[in-house]
Amino acid sequence: MLSAKTLFQEILDDDESFALFCSIAASGESQGGWENARIAALVPDGERELAPKISRHGADEDKHGRIFNALMKKRGLDPVPVPPETDYTMLLEKNGIGLAHEQLKRDERLTVRDIVTYLSHSRVTEQRASEQMDLLRRHFADHPDIGRAVRQISDDEDNHLAYCHEELLRFARAGHGRVIQRTLRACAHAEIRIYRDVSLAVMAHMGRILGWSRARSAVLRAGIHAVYAYERLGGWRRMVSLRPPERRNALGGPASAEPEFA
Repeated sequence: MLSAKTLFQEILDDDESFALFCSIAASGESQGGWENARIAALVPDGERELAPKISRHGADEDKHGRIFNALMKKRGLDPVPVPPETDYTMLLEKNGIGLAHEQLKRDERLTVRDIVTYLSHSRVTEQRASEQMDLLRRHFADHPDIGRAVRQISDDEDNHLAYCHEELLRFARAGHGRVIQRTLRACAHAEIRIYRDVSLAVMAHMGRILGWSRARSAVLRAGIHAVYAYERLGGWRRMVSLRPPERRNALGGPASAEPEFA
């Protein structure tokens, strides 16, 4: 039976597919770490209290990248090149979602509007990350090799999502509500399309590595297109709603000192 658990178990059991999975994940997390570090350094003067939370967000992303690299090292695997069509973070940036890397490389203070854009982009992408890690946590939380990593990253992603809700609600109360909703909608519609394209690309690479039959690959492609159809018809709305989180001030403290365990 084809399920999310059996699919990931197959990827996990093969060294080549596992190295590709971890390399893609590590690359995206490292890029996110760099982006958050730059944003924290460029926060406008009136929002300097937000800088430590953005720094904490970036530190968590860097930690996740190290965790994925450590999982490979534990199995004696080296990182592999990330195919451009599977690079979710860079494809978002190329499609104008979030703050452009060129802007972040300049030593110019960001505006409040820039921070709203960053938080809106993060709210959408952290929704995806939280859901993906929750799926892995349900199936692999007790796995002897990856369970600890899955639990740690899943908990962090939930914190990131809570932080985005809390800060966007604060900006909405300050009069930025319409801009936030407009930005969230644009980000969500772009993200679901890019997520579909990246998912198709990743599954194509995994299929070649694992020798999937045409029939099995077709079923997986159909499933990815079905998820996109659902999200396009209305599933995207879960990515744009805002509500007070259960976890308050989720990024208010320092990042946890997590060793390179795996």
